[in-house]
Order: sequence, then C-alpha cells, then structure tokens
Amino acid sequence: MKGNKRFIFRLCVAAALFLNLFPLQAGECTLMSYNVKNGTGMDGRRDYDRTARVIAEEKPDVVALQELDQGTIRSGGRDTLQELAARTTLTGTYAKAIDYSGGSYGVGILSREKPLSVRRIPLPGREEARVLLMAEFRDYWFCVTHLSLTREDSSASIDMIAALAAKCSKPFFIAGDFNLTPDSEPITRMKKYFILLSDPAQKTFPAGHPKECIDYIWMYRGKKTEAFHVKERRVIEAPAASDHRPVKVKVSY
Repeated sequence: MKGNKRFIFRLCVAAALFLNLFPLQAGECTLMSYNVKNGTGMDGRRDYDRTARVIAEEKPDVVALQELDQGTIRSGGRDTLQELAARTTLTGTYAKAIDYSGGSYGVGILSREKPLSVRRIPLPGREEARVLLMAEFRDYWFCVTHLSLTREDSSASIDMIAALAAKCSKPFFIAGDFNLTPDSEPITRMKKYFILLSDPAQKTFPAGHPKECIDYIWMYRGKKTEAFHVKERRVIEAPAASDHRPVKVKVSY
C-alpha cells in the first residue's frame, strides 16, 4: 500500500514537472461572417471561385454565411454552400429559412472541424421567415443568423438567442447579417447579453462603398469570457464579390 502511495506521489510530481516544462498551448480561433448573396457580386455575376477566394485567403476556422441558395432555379439548381465548401476545403452545414424558387434559401456555416451537433431554430420574421443555425464544436458553439428587417421581430429574436445561449455550457459565438445599425435599439438590447467582438465603426454595406455596419460577430456574456481575448478584428477589403463585406475576428484562449 505504501509502495502504491509513493508511486502515485512520484507520478503526480512528474506530471507537474511536465506541465511546467511543457505548458498546454493556448488556443486560437479565427471567426468570420459573410453575407455572400448566393455568390453574386456587385457586377451581377455569380462567381463561386471569387467568393471562395475571399474566404480562403483569411484562413478562418469557422464562417457564418448568409443568403445561400440550395437547388433553386435562379442558381441553376446548384448548392451555394457546397460550392463554397468544395473550394475552401471546409465542412458545410446548412439551415433552410424558406422554400424558394424550386429549392430553398437560408444560412450556413463553413468549419475546419465537423460539428459535434447541430440545431436549427426558427426565428420571427413577418416579411420573411428567419432561422438560427447552431453548431457545437469541441471548444465552443458557433451560430449564424440573418435577422428580420422588422425591429419587433429582431428584438424578439435577440431574446430567444440569448435564452438559448444561457443554456449552453460552452462559450457561445454568434455572427451574421443583423440588418441593424450599431445605434439601433435592438443592438443596444443585444449588448446586454453579448460582447461585441467585431468593430462597429468599420462599415460593411454596401460592399463597393460601405456606408453602414450591419454585420457583426458576438460572444455571449458569462460563458468563460475572461479566457477569450480579441487579437484581431477587421472588415475585409472585398468590394466586388458580394454586396456585403466580410467581417473577421481572431480570438485567443
């Protein structure tokens, strides 16, 4: 028995020495949000290669995508998310918001890791049905949405998203096209629940000559937020590939 105790003690000492000599590496994650307008640029031309290059050049770990066609007549039956996934070698996860033009239209996530689990949550949208896509990864949840143009629906959606985030045990990120400017009441409401990681002073729309910020990346308050630090945040100089410019945030933890 004493021999076993001595062995366990020595093992603990060895482990402590190992951790001091070889500390665990801090994590780093690059988050993006991009309203890709089905891969259609400011010139009215659909070019998946061009859109994918904008994404791939930033080497993101996860990307929140909005305005994705899946099998619609207007996109020639093609799947926008999978076209981009193939060109960026990332995993694509899709959530339908509405049936449209012989197919569907919605949001998606591109990720280096395959999600451990996925949830699709309908959100209010009186002018157009909206949706929240939640993807669970090893270290965090990453979510995407494209909020309603109606303020009442946006505010209701924010409350719903905050309630969902509160139930998640891992850090919770959400990104997307919120259709709201930084000084709007729903964004003020959002700040009660979430920390804004992206820079609202940097304009995102329209892409050619941006005049307002309506695209954001957030982290839910209270879920190990002290461990996360923003290393970089910027709007990417991409004036032609879509009518929005993408937003990028790099965090360390």
